[in-house]
Amino acid sequence: MSPARPTGEGGSTEKSYYAHMNLPEPVLPAPQVLTLLKGQTALVTGGNSGIGRAIAIALGRAGADVAVNYVAKPEDAEAVASEIRGFGRRALPVKADVSDEAQVQAMFAAAVREFGTIDILVNNAGMERNAPIHEMTAAQWDAVLGVNLRGAFLCAREAVREFLRRGVRPDVSVAAGKIIFISSVHEVIPWAGHVNYAASKGGLMLLMKSLAQEVAEKRIRVNSIAPGAIRTPINTAAWSTPEAYADLMKLVPYKRIGGAEEIGRAAVWLASDFTDYVVGTTLFIDGGMTLYPGFEAGG
Repeated sequence: MSPARPTGEGGSTEKSYYAHMNLPEPVLPAPQVLTLLKGQTALVTGGNSGIGRAIAIALGRAGADVAVNYVAKPEDAEAVASEIRGFGRRALPVKADVSDEAQVQAMFAAAVREFGTIDILVNNAGMERNAPIHEMTAAQWDAVLGVNLRGAFLCAREAVREFLRRGVRPDVSVAAGKIIFISSVHEVIPWAGHVNYAASKGGLMLLMKSLAQEVAEKRIRVNSIAPGAIRTPINTAAWSTPEAYADLMKLVPYKRIGGAEEIGRAAVWLASDFTDYVVGTTLFIDGGMTLYPGFEAGG
């Protein structure tokens, strides 16, 4: 049986949903800000919007200088950079299509010129081009795999090259470098109608694990974060109406949508020396969605 439909619009969606379901209203955590990344430098791909924006800002708030990659809307990248500078950190907007090898190499060169080195790479850039498989074009397939998987490989390769060139800086971190892939619950949950996206994230899982195994002895740590339902502008249709939110909550045992800032805080934690023994792991941040793929509330 489906849950009762909540009433209300916009910011009242969660409150209405929880009132109708007789559940406690969710409160997003607001933990103390810790400067765990002081003296480090980071590059965040797709850092001008959504989850990438939240990660870039969280890294800056935690003490890192940040290169904010973008491919469009430079004004958004500059706004993120400006916010990071407000924390007393340096920030560099840098344009690059991560699926283009030459542009990726130029992006890393620009970041190293600006900051001296890169300590942290967050491979966040991603895209969707959805269609049933019998209607999906080769161009749609190639675009998604090009950004989500090829781009992750190209950026990771450049980061590893820089980490190996520089080595460990004990005064900054016990690791030579950290790579965090932003994956998705769809690295393990199939997604009909999105075969290109799911394939890219499944591939990303084994790219991460294989790379982690390969470079761990070099003191380079590689991990992934796999978000579930997160409130971002790109998925507004999934949470902006009471009906859509109620349907979404059928898939989330914890019964609330996540905030992009929660992904940012997790990225800070994984990039810090607090997690130096965490290698080749996917951290699912999904309110329990991957516990019950296909979970139906009330059924």
